[in-house]
Amino acid sequence: MVAYLGMDIGTSGTKALVLAEDGRVLAAAEAAHPIYTPKPGWSEQIPEDWWRSAITATRAVLKKAKLRGAEIGGIGLSGQMHGSVFLDGRGRVLRPALLWNDQRTAEQCLQITQLAGGRDELLQMVANPALTGFTAPKILWLRQHEPKRYAMLAQVLLPKDYIRYRLTGEYATEVSDASGTLLLDVKRRKWHIGLIEKLALNPLILPKVWESAEISGVLTTSAAVELGLQPGTPVVGGAGDQAAGAVGTGVVAAGLISASMGTSGVIFAASDEPRTDRLGRVHTMCHAIPSTWCVFGCMLSAGGSLQWLRNTLFVDQIAALQRSKNDPGKLYPLMMQRAAGAAAGCENLFFLPYLTGERCPHADPYATGCFVGLTPRHGQAELIRSVVEGITFGMTEQEGILREMGVAIKQVRASGGGARSEFWRQLQADMYSAPVVTVNASEGAALGAAVLAGVGVGAWRDVAAATRAVIAVESVCKPNRKSAAFYRRQLAKYSSLYNVLRESFTKLATQ
Repeated sequence: MVAYLGMDIGTSGTKALVLAEDGRVLAAAEAAHPIYTPKPGWSEQIPEDWWRSAITATRAVLKKAKLRGAEIGGIGLSGQMHGSVFLDGRGRVLRPALLWNDQRTAEQCLQITQLAGGRDELLQMVANPALTGFTAPKILWLRQHEPKRYAMLAQVLLPKDYIRYRLTGEYATEVSDASGTLLLDVKRRKWHIGLIEKLALNPLILPKVWESAEISGVLTTSAAVELGLQPGTPVVGGAGDQAAGAVGTGVVAAGLISASMGTSGVIFAASDEPRTDRLGRVHTMCHAIPSTWCVFGCMLSAGGSLQWLRNTLFVDQIAALQRSKNDPGKLYPLMMQRAAGAAAGCENLFFLPYLTGERCPHADPYATGCFVGLTPRHGQAELIRSVVEGITFGMTEQEGILREMGVAIKQVRASGGGARSEFWRQLQADMYSAPVVTVNASEGAALGAAVLAGVGVGAWRDVAAATRAVIAVESVCKPNRKSAAFYRRQLAKYSSLYNVLRESFTKLATQ
């Protein structure tokens, strides 16, 4: 048998998935790694933790699938976007990686915008505004705040590309993930040397850029021994988690969008041209398909907000589950059951899910989470439902921006936490006013990475052919007209709250 391995280096853990040539997912496994917040608004991880979890997940998935390492015909990589791994000239990590949800670089974002000649000029160059989560501001932060480490800097890699380096010894990235550095000419799919020079950066610190299904290197003997794989196994470019997740849910053509809820929440659409929002509220990046682009928005605390609520409301239950070596994630179905029992709208209780600042539609590192409208009538069920509704309102705001841009939305493919509950899928359908479907794979990014590996080594003609062979719709939730009308009115109330509170958020953070 020949199978393809997809690895997704996520924020909470690394997922590994094995895909057979006939399109069957043979097995999946996951290994956790920690996240650190040394200061408020900071978010870091240790790259060696990613490597250890990649080894653990890979060995586990091979065992579950009953495969030998020699039966893996190709490897595809996916991972959290924007994170920065700083390496010295010997390939050693200089400091913990700064992650996508790290908010320390507001000053550097202003510097980039000014050096580029203004926001409009920056949008023309790299199709996106300067945001705190992106990679380029992190490089400038290192130069300004840790000059000794910056003086040693020889290479900057994204999270999945650090794992590629450990697998192959190659410094490489690919177009979809590189789009999120703020240093790629998205229209031309190559580094924007003009902007790099304006920022006084050395272009040699950036790796070679491949297309997502191109082979970027092969597995070294030492890495193969650690993972239980075969030396010489091809490793393709892969994709950032959003593009890989879209491939893993079949969102490779106009009219289909994905709604992915992990720690963050993303609305994603494919496009045959690089469309940009003149206000810079959503991202325009390269898709994992040649001559194809994508438009998507990202809210920073979607599933992260629900996880925070679980950890806050269910402390004793979590402790009991951990003592019995059970996963605290088992509490989520109970939370959905209680949320479904509360009244829609929770009597005008709103939750703003800005626990780690926000990116879309409000690029605001100072925004914070809050409940608005809380009364003695609200109990646990209402708190849970208001958080679920608040997350979904945030996703709906992104979807509305895509509609403003002329993106056709015929069907929404849900993945992540928002896809596991029928209650939440129906809530999304009502808010999006579009059918919400699930497909036959729950780990979109890891599956997408495996699909790209198969395409790269010739198992399928192209990504579209591969997704037709692998992806199938399993369930459909159609919008309820009455509920959709109700939530349109609620969305207007929700959307007004940020503008009322924006100045207060800034004052609280800066005074």
